[in-house]
Amino acid sequence: MNEMAQGFQRFSREVFPTQAAFFKKLATTHQPTALFIGCSDARVVPELITQTDPGELFVIRTAGNLVPPYTQGSDGVAASIEYAISVLGVTDVIVCGHSACGAMTALASGSDLTGLPAVATWLHHADASKARTDAGEHPAGAERVAALVKDNVLAQLANLRTHPSVAKALVQHKVTLHGWVYDIGTGSAELLDTESGQFTALAA
Repeated sequence: MNEMAQGFQRFSREVFPTQAAFFKKLATTHQPTALFIGCSDARVVPELITQTDPGELFVIRTAGNLVPPYTQGSDGVAASIEYAISVLGVTDVIVCGHSACGAMTALASGSDLTGLPAVATWLHHADASKARTDAGEHPAGAERVAALVKDNVLAQLANLRTHPSVAKALVQHKVTLHGWVYDIGTGSAELLDTESGQFTALAA
């Protein structure tokens, strides 16, 4: 905690003064162009891997980059999606999975989650993802996890489309959905081709 406090002090002392005009504008302007839905994993930092400045991305981070399908009732993820689409008017929504995802690894390996009831319940939002992978021919281990990560992005995009704000914006051609998979170890990414349903490497 001391290191983080010292980091904030360095920011206030060394970084902020050099960009004071930029932050003054940010204080009264909030106009992100994209909604980035990623994993809570500390190794996946949306602004870092997309090289975007503060204010450019509206970010939702959940374990396993899961998007619960829309239901009536209070839901922080649904509220954030609705706000990004209907109020902020973002034009692009990215669902980004990543390599070595702990949530997908637990599902792929059939880990015993009885001691983590909240985690177990949350991961049911990936049931369709696991069903996709189970229907394919993927051996155990890293290859199975990698396949599940991709299938999960596809499944969460499907869940995203159940949200009324997203469905409306899609019909009105006001928003485009994207699926990404980020590889932590290589710094590379694969992007979903919505027509073929396949992931292809993003050229460096």
